[in-house]
Amino acid sequence: MTRFALTLEFDGGPFMGLQRQAHGPSVQQHVEEAVQAITGEAAVMHAAGRTDAGVHALAMRAHVDIEKPFDPFRLMEALNAKLRPQPIAVLACEIVPDDWHARFSCTGRSYIYRITNRRAPLTLERGKAWQVSAPLDVPAMHEAAQHLVGHHDFTTFRSVHCQAASPVKTLDRLDVIRDGDEIDIHAAARSFLHHQVRSMVGCLVLVGRGKWSGDDLKAALEARDRAALGYNAPPDGLYFAGATYS
Repeated sequence: MTRFALTLEFDGGPFMGLQRQAHGPSVQQHVEEAVQAITGEAAVMHAAGRTDAGVHALAMRAHVDIEKPFDPFRLMEALNAKLRPQPIAVLACEIVPDDWHARFSCTGRSYIYRITNRRAPLTLERGKAWQVSAPLDVPAMHEAAQHLVGHHDFTTFRSVHCQAASPVKTLDRLDVIRDGDEIDIHAAARSFLHHQVRSMVGCLVLVGRGKWSGDDLKAALEARDRAALGYNAPPDGLYFAGATYS
């Protein structure tokens, strides 16, 4: 049995999420079906993150165990051929030790949330970014975001459906950067709660529009109450950007 680590890029729009779902297609389903078509084996894919419906990935790390011997490059090419025309691509494939695990060996995860700040409708970026037509004060958003960096109880920014054992997480980075009409919010931590990034982004947009202050964001964090959340951003602009391993 050989363990292959995969790096996946995908458009989350057509899927109900990364994990297999009973009520619709998933990234995991298509990758596992591609592996079975190539090898005849019913492999299970494990991934570093569990993205929701509509959430994308630039470099999701995953692994599968396969008995049949394969050159990693040939496996990558075969998977990409079988995955067409689904918007899923295997960017890299390598053999890793048997005790390496895409989820449990991961020591850091990063996300990027993309906002298009303009009045004109989205065309090329439709479904790939959140359009906010009102002008946004990016310096105010970035300054307010620093209230969330560090070790906190993130209950306010946690979905009621979150299955994590504790709402306490350490957020290593939350930066808000503008480049023309695009605003990127970069978040990094060892792990995240369900909807945490989208919830933080939604509240930061309230700050950017002048509806909230930095103190309001801090108060929402300290409330430790989902009812204190200002807004949960849509999934369109969220991308799993990368996973790190020690």
